[in-house]
Amino acid sequence: MKIIAFGGSNSAHSINKHLATYAASLFENAEVEVLDLNDFAMPLFSVDLEKEIGQHDTAKAFLTKLESADILVVSLAENNSNYSTAFKNIFDWSSRITKEVFQQKPMLLLATSPGARGGASVLEIANNALPRYGAQIKATFSLPVFNANFDLEKNQISNPELDKELKDIIKASF
Repeated sequence: MKIIAFGGSNSAHSINKHLATYAASLFENAEVEVLDLNDFAMPLFSVDLEKEIGQHDTAKAFLTKLESADILVVSLAENNSNYSTAFKNIFDWSSRITKEVFQQKPMLLLATSPGARGGASVLEIANNALPRYGAQIKATFSLPVFNANFDLEKNQISNPELDKELKDIIKASF
């Protein structure tokens, strides 16, 4: 079983990439590949630019990575209650190639933030929108107050109750 995991942020210190990496590590007998959205940087999408250059090769490469997965583990950063620009731009370019961006792959959809809501707004938006683009969302999980509930040195959730909740979700859903 192959898992493609990524955090929906282009931050070099993305807390969502940490959460996605940890969550992917909880799947038994899985090969895990963690993507960095910085490897998929493209100019800001516009129909005018698309008309000029066509489908972007980087978006094609992103879709190829998703195609190679059996399961997707995606943890979305929340910027002003919505997707980060980095994720939205990759999503926009990719969706012009195929509406089925997530290719009917089973998905664990996550979010975290430094705040108490743990990215709840972006999680709600994505949970409602991404199935229209081929995401088979099997479960969601929000990690509130990242800095208090995640140990960066051990790269794992440090709050025992939240850690158990995520593990139970994965066990029950996949």
